[in-house]
Amino acid sequence: MRQVDYGSSLNLIAAWLVALLWFSPLAYALWTAIHPVAYEVRFDLTAPLTFENFIDAWAAAPFARYFLNTVILVTMILVAQFVLCTLAAYAFARFEFRGREVMFALVLVQLLVMPDILIVENYKTMRALGLVDTIVAIGLPYMASGFGIFLLRQTFKTVPKELEDAARVEGAGLFQILWRVYIPLAKPTYLAYGLVSVSYHWNNFLWPLIVTNSVETRPVTVGLSIFAAVDSGVQWSIMNAATLMTSGPLLIAFLLFQRQFVQSFMRAGIR
Repeated sequence: MRQVDYGSSLNLIAAWLVALLWFSPLAYALWTAIHPVAYEVRFDLTAPLTFENFIDAWAAAPFARYFLNTVILVTMILVAQFVLCTLAAYAFARFEFRGREVMFALVLVQLLVMPDILIVENYKTMRALGLVDTIVAIGLPYMASGFGIFLLRQTFKTVPKELEDAARVEGAGLFQILWRVYIPLAKPTYLAYGLVSVSYHWNNFLWPLIVTNSVETRPVTVGLSIFAAVDSGVQWSIMNAATLMTSGPLLIAFLLFQRQFVQSFMRAGIR
């Protein structure tokens, strides 16, 4: 007789319960967004579908500007992180210089510091630089990522030294070696880190809320919070439609690239 593995069954049931618990708010938001206001709390399978809530939400706030600001923000941060983290990781992985281990330890300390702890100091710095209420002020504190430097350093250290020596024999310089040897071999790491960075900064809320004051600089998270303020009188169906609009690009990107996302993290694991 086949023996039942009760432990695996319980784990499977618990996983499904957690998945349903996680998915239920999204399911409710989707239901209210595509149905009339009268069906916000009525689950009727024969209820008519409508996209008026999305149209009303888009017209009620400058979401086009919010999306533009967010795209500029995440692109600026990601490009700066790729450049700075690549150069720093290359130096830590392949160069010998005095104080290297101490400097790398200081980079690792950044991983232990929550960004919210530095909000006051960051705001003082942005005000001293005259950058308050700018998109640059939102992204500047995140452009040098300790996690990105650490992740790329670990990946660069796995590249065989013989490939670098062969490139030197062919007459390649330092930046040519970096561009033609290290970066191509680290593409899975760049993809994994890029997806995490875009997701984090697309959803970042507290720091953009503090450092921005105008429509011209607010990202979608701050714009959505103002749109959904209690005194604005927005209905749940319109509010959830706006929420789906702001989170939709990330959900679609994850559904399209979930296999590459998982494979990238598996291949970019710390070895």
